[in-house]
Amino acid sequence: MDIIFLRELKVETLIGVYEWEKRVPQTLQIDLDIALPSSRACETDDIADALNYADIVRRIQAELASRHFHLIEALAEHIAKILLDEFKAPWARVSVAKLQAIRGSKMVGISIERGQAKS
Repeated sequence: MDIIFLRELKVETLIGVYEWEKRVPQTLQIDLDIALPSSRACETDDIADALNYADIVRRIQAELASRHFHLIEALAEHIAKILLDEFKAPWARVSVAKLQAIRGSKMVGISIERGQAKS
């Protein structure tokens, strides 16, 4: 299985259950591991056969700009669905972290895996 990855994508978004979190954007860090639908791009060296990192980032940024999530768990699930449904990835790992949300901790977050990983 071929996997592309994206590390430490920083996005500003409204997230949280507290009233101030509904008004003040917070920085999230997103890490993605995405199984390729096929290994064709490795053979052809053609962007048309690959998952375009920029398209994935733009799609995630647009989604986070247009809606509010209460929980990072729901946000991670939503991103995973986008990757599987829109980008046709057979499997994805999505990690989402709030930076400096807890005093004394650099980040807190969740990592989920969705889809079927090939052996």
